[in-house]
Amino acid sequence: MKNSIGEKIRLQRLQRGLSQENMADLLNLSTTAYGDIERGKTDLTLSRLTQIAQALDVAPLSLLSDDAIPAQVIEEKPDVVVHHELETLRLLVEKQQIELDKLRLEADYWKRKYDERVAFDLLRSMGMEEKRERIGF
Repeated sequence: MKNSIGEKIRLQRLQRGLSQENMADLLNLSTTAYGDIERGKTDLTLSRLTQIAQALDVAPLSLLSDDAIPAQVIEEKPDVVVHHELETLRLLVEKQQIELDKLRLEADYWKRKYDERVAFDLLRSMGMEEKRERIGF
């Protein structure tokens, strides 16, 4: 199975224990811009590919070739480390769920505001808007 360049970069990054944030810092990019590279949303220039290869300590050609990336031997980690990593991931998922809930609430709010505005504009165009009482100053 052929991996895209972004997938190969991701695999190499993970094998070295680097996060996307680490790589973004090494490349002087935003985390989003780096993530777009791994997801294949950004076309890589030769100079950017070379920078990534240097950060990963691999030859640029290895990221372009169709050869499979050799899997490294996975070290056994103490249960405490594994538990800590799982807890960290659980908290990250929880944080992302909270952010998603906030975004849903905000989207619902703006949808209601839009619907109210459309209804108001429709009533106004039909001449059925509420008549305002003059206050006589």
